[in-house]
This record gives sequence, structure tokens and C-alpha cells, in this order.
Amino acid sequence: MSEVINPMDKFNFLIGVWKLEYKVPKSKFSEYDSGEGEGEFKRILNNQYVTFDYHAKLSKGEGAAHAIFVWDKRNNIYKYWWFEDSGEFSEATCNFLNENTLCLNWHNSLLVQTFQLIEDGKMILQMRYPSNQNDYEVVLEVVFTKKK
Repeated sequence: MSEVINPMDKFNFLIGVWKLEYKVPKSKFSEYDSGEGEGEFKRILNNQYVTFDYHAKLSKGEGAAHAIFVWDKRNNIYKYWWFEDSGEFSEATCNFLNENTLCLNWHNSLLVQTFQLIEDGKMILQMRYPSNQNDYEVVLEVVFTKKK
């Protein structure tokens, strides 16, 4: 008898409560900024979804968001929806590049985002934008340090 594998188990490295340290370099999207926050990834509804809730305070303001990941079994792809307290929202499709790296392609822009576990209890989120034929410019970096 074979064991059924839940595609949402690939999110295991994200699950938990994290301290967030924001670094926003000056770019075409924003001026330089920095700040901190807290976020939590958790499983919901019989491990069919993973949510991400966070609150951050940067020098130029603060905000919060709710996001949800799901495995779309009809189309064999992970999907992501993100909702900000400002009323902004967006969606992305996702792929795991390896067991410790999740890549998101945002539907309404050319932005690419990664969550990469770099060591036990430490992860880096980077948002990048294509800056020329050979490179992507980092427009947001968040260092995640696991709290629990």
C-alpha cells in the first residue's frame, strides 16, 4: 500500500513564526527604506492550504497582509494570492526550485520573488525585477529569523 503524498508538504520549511528584517534598496519602485516585522506561515483546512500573515513597520510607514498558497491539482501548479491591508491584492504562480527554495512569478508584473532557506531557522525573501538582458535587480529583501 503506497502512502499518498500531500503536495503542500513542500512548504514545511516555511511553517512557523518569523522575525522579519526589511531592506528596500532604492529602485524604480521605491526610495531606500528599512524596518522590521513579524510573520507566520501555517497550515489550514486539513493541510490543503498554507497561509502567510504578517505585519511590518518600515521608516516610511507600516502595513499588514494575508496570503494563501494552494496546490491546483487540475493544472498541476502551486498558486498564491496576496491581500494587503491597503486594499491592494495580487496573485502569482509558484514552483519549488529545490527543497529549500520557492519561486513566485507575479501575474500583474515582471517581478519574481523567492523564499530561500539558507540555514536552519534563517530564510531570505528577495523580490527581483529584470534590469537588463542578463540580470535581475533586487527591489526588496527580507531576512526571516525563526522565532518558533
